[in-house]
Amino acid sequence: MRAIQVKEYVKGPDDLTVAELPDPVPNPNQYLIAIHATATNFFDLLQIRGKYQNQPPLPWISGSEFSGVVLQTPCAPAPSPDGKHRFKIGDKVFGAAQGGYATKICAAENKLRLVPRGWSFFDAAGLFVTAPTSYAGLVHRAGVKKGTHHPTSCQHVCSSMAHVRTDANPGDYVLVHAAAGGVGLAAIQIAKAFGATVIATAGSQHKQEIAKSFGADYSIDYGQSDWPEKVKKLTPKGRGVDIVYDPVGMLTPSLKCAAWNARLLVIGFAAGDIEKVATNRVLLKNVSIVGLHWGAYAQNEPEAIEKVWDGLFELMENGNFRATCFSDKEFVGLETVPEALKALGQRETWGKVIVKVPQEDKSKM
Repeated sequence: MRAIQVKEYVKGPDDLTVAELPDPVPNPNQYLIAIHATATNFFDLLQIRGKYQNQPPLPWISGSEFSGVVLQTPCAPAPSPDGKHRFKIGDKVFGAAQGGYATKICAAENKLRLVPRGWSFFDAAGLFVTAPTSYAGLVHRAGVKKGTHHPTSCQHVCSSMAHVRTDANPGDYVLVHAAAGGVGLAAIQIAKAFGATVIATAGSQHKQEIAKSFGADYSIDYGQSDWPEKVKKLTPKGRGVDIVYDPVGMLTPSLKCAAWNARLLVIGFAAGDIEKVATNRVLLKNVSIVGLHWGAYAQNEPEAIEKVWDGLFELMENGNFRATCFSDKEFVGLETVPEALKALGQRETWGKVIVKVPQEDKSKM
């Protein structure tokens, strides 16, 4: 197979090269998959430099999220009651495992899902991390409230998730920061599907337009110092937003435009600094600060995982959720991974930056 192998830590993406390597050998509980598309992530930039919290022993293959075709199924019985595996040879799947920047990969069953009906490999490659992060955050943790225009297709999803508010008032006002990013565009679509009004923040006019093209009702440049005041003016009687979706680290200024009883959802710290929030302001507005660590659900709350994916697939089936792939420029072949990672790191992109991975059999992407 061909892959980007890290034998020693590098200074940046330009130092990554594609090599010919032996095909990976799956363990008894793994599938072997031919990769047709692979997604870039910010943590890849840290990992290749030895700066990430999870560093595999050298040498290792970089990358994580992918989509492709099952080539080989596990030889060990499945952990399900009937002992049968979920996927078969030839199935189109997407998932995440160490080694996404390659033409083949091994992955466990719980790290895979079937490609949604009507989706391409390109569409599905960046779905495994961002979509469930946003759904679990908004629905499971922040309890985004359905409004009077809430789609009928989502009714059973609402009732199946713990913590969801079911009062039938107009939907919540949701503020989504870094709205043109992968999790941001996913959050916009999910909030809209649940009847919310979405105010998106982004750092450029182009990214604001992208956010609105995915359903945001309003967009604001968070580089302007008065953005909290602008957000408040967009809410009924200037009361502020009900939910803040924050993958950046902007809770402190967001408190200025948070409503009474607001839920502030901590997704990440893309800005680089971990905030220290004045708790007196949290008290005065009666707000809740809620964290979301999707990666830890498998260990701490595995029963919630299927509920999240069931909800997401219903949204996709009903046309309420579409792929968030960056489309301003095309990246084809593993040799373009460094260029894609550089563009991601320099924040020149939006959504999920996907690299198409041609296979030797010239399968359609």
